[in-house]
Amino acid sequence: MIDIKHVLCPVDFSTFSRYALEQAIQVARWFKSTLTVLHVYPPPAAPPPVLFGGLPGPLPIEPFPPLTVSPERTREEVTAALGQFVAQVDTTGVVVCLDARAGSPVRTILDVAEEISSDLTVLGTHGHSGFDRWVLGSVTEKVLRKARWPVLTVPPPLTEPPPDVLRLLKRILCPVDFSESSMKALEYALTLAKEADAELVLMHVIEGLADLEHWEQLTNTSIVEYLRLSEKQALTRLREVVPKDARTWCTPKELLVTGKPHEEILRAAREQDIHLIVMGVHGRNPIDLLLFGSTTQQVVRASTCPVLTLKG
Repeated sequence: MIDIKHVLCPVDFSTFSRYALEQAIQVARWFKSTLTVLHVYPPPAAPPPVLFGGLPGPLPIEPFPPLTVSPERTREEVTAALGQFVAQVDTTGVVVCLDARAGSPVRTILDVAEEISSDLTVLGTHGHSGFDRWVLGSVTEKVLRKARWPVLTVPPPLTEPPPDVLRLLKRILCPVDFSESSMKALEYALTLAKEADAELVLMHVIEGLADLEHWEQLTNTSIVEYLRLSEKQALTRLREVVPKDARTWCTPKELLVTGKPHEEILRAAREQDIHLIVMGVHGRNPIDLLLFGSTTQQVVRASTCPVLTLKG
């Protein structure tokens, strides 16, 4: 089973990142993990070139203009603000480390994750509609593409969350296409379901036909038989991927549908009242993989519940 020893949660002091922090704290509490809360602030800007006779001249020897406060003092102030931000949520039972650093957000998040050997990075997204939601915020999307470890993206809730975040994770959806990445996602989903005592829904999407109910309308007998055989084989494999020992405490619900994977995953999440989607990053070609998997990308962008993504 998965062991999460260190969780990283970058925040920007927004309401969106507070939702992510609440989820990160809950995961850290379940697994008795250390939680590092990171804020990345911009470094001092370089001064403009010195002009001589109206023409650009050489840069001054000092790399930055004189500061009103020292870089050390600036970091102290940001760390204090970070502490106040974290104090808004209940961190009982969790070891929390505060880290404030100057630099590029994406590069710094990735560097810190490597430095602390983060097992999970938790990031907030920027709303449910509009341009910001579509691109997830440039920082989140770039981290998703580049991170080699699991990433949990947390959208703001549609309604005010209950005081006990644990109750938000009572139904987990794990789409399975039997690839290496989806098998890794299944392992994570089983672990989280056990920790949260949650219901687990395993889902497989057969592409190519809009609705299983319309199979009988096909006139080509060979096509009908092929599709029925595909359904039977998929259900058998879906039942076989769950380890026997896991079935002693978990009875997953199997869900087989046809259509476009991202549309059916999002539909199932709505209709099944899913609280968390756990899925592998799996693209059909190098461009898909560069975009962290076309199906995964579209699910993360449109989902109204948190999505945990893992690369194979």
